Amino acid sequence: MASEKPLVIVTCTAPVNIAVIKYWGKRDEELILPLNSSLSVTLHQDQLKTTTTAAISRDFAEDRVWLNGVEVDVGQPRLQSCLREIRRLAWQQRRTDEGDAPPPHLSYKVHIASQNNFPTAAGLASSAAGYACLAYTLARVYRVEGELSEVARRGSGSACRSLYGGFVQWHMGEQADGKDSIAQQVAPELHWPELWILVLVVSAERKLTGSTAGMQTSVETSTLLQFRATSVVPGRMAEMIRCVRERDFSGFGQLTMKDSNQFHATCLDTFPPISYLNDTSKLIMYLVHRFNAHHGQTKVAYTFDAGPNAVIFTLDDAVAEFMAAVKHCFPPESNGDRFLKGLPVMPVPLSDELKAALALDPSPGSIKYIIATKVGPGPQILDDPHLHLLGSDGLPKPAA
Repeated sequence: MASEKPLVIVTCTAPVNIAVIKYWGKRDEELILPLNSSLSVTLHQDQLKTTTTAAISRDFAEDRVWLNGVEVDVGQPRLQSCLREIRRLAWQQRRTDEGDAPPPHLSYKVHIASQNNFPTAAGLASSAAGYACLAYTLARVYRVEGELSEVARRGSGSACRSLYGGFVQWHMGEQADGKDSIAQQVAPELHWPELWILVLVVSAERKLTGSTAGMQTSVETSTLLQFRATSVVPGRMAEMIRCVRERDFSGFGQLTMKDSNQFHATCLDTFPPISYLNDTSKLIMYLVHRFNAHHGQTKVAYTFDAGPNAVIFTLDDAVAEFMAAVKHCFPPESNGDRFLKGLPVMPVPLSDELKAALALDPSPGSIKYIIATKVGPGPQILDDPHLHLLGSDGLPKPAA
């Protein structure tokens, strides 16, 4: 026991990922095995990330968890599933390395604090970043090495894609135990430096229908979902991987929009129907198509996850003009200086021809703000002790 530190503490960050070929529906609820493979883009952590601190100590009486400064129920099934799996892997690896006697730290309770720098449960993939960060941080605290897809997946299916930077596919797998249902990088973060991502935040409110409940209902009632999983997605996965590797934006953009549209059509095909998009979401879609029609090519693409917020993909040569179009159609009401967050975008004037082509009456305040970012790396370890969310007592630090 004397060789064990009284407190082991680690802090890590993990990114948001946005699927361009969507995951919706599970074939195994307990193991979180998807009906189809999916592919995502990892967003840069300078703009969107989860930070998690985990600490283990022989002095802790019980496991405890805080999210965004508020203590939450540590008994949540998915949280417990992640904890059990990481401890199982730690015990399995230690037995292989050190014999049958478990090291003392495997019996220690854990305290976890996590915070997001973006809206939680609003359709911005907060659970993916959160559980990827949890899995990555716990692995370092409990000294687990190797593939973490299964640990992250137990918390949130799409979390396994946030374990990597760049462009990432999640193989649906074929084995009943899910061992082959893992994430794999398709291309690294610097593969497509011209690519921009604009997150148009329409609402930061918690969505009415959670993804887990929505998926279950879709699996039970939507015939379109079954057709999509078996007949549509396999071909789209192959084509999307080609578009990414060849940096074919026209193909990438069109396929991204088509897959987003089909995902939301599946939600409407669910009974009772699920509608994650609102009127502003639909106006953004219209704006994108009018913008592309004006240019005679696909310059911009949208995708929507399970929420009304739009994620826009575009390239260096179109980002400033599209930002000007967004501001023209959705002018900020009062926070003009805070309307654009993240990377700066040089303002440009909007031509009269494009204004006429858009043919949209301004809708002030419909978009709350925009986060401009690029493709980013996977999880990171923070070495600076000042960045820990927990103090030396294992409790959350006071808010600054």
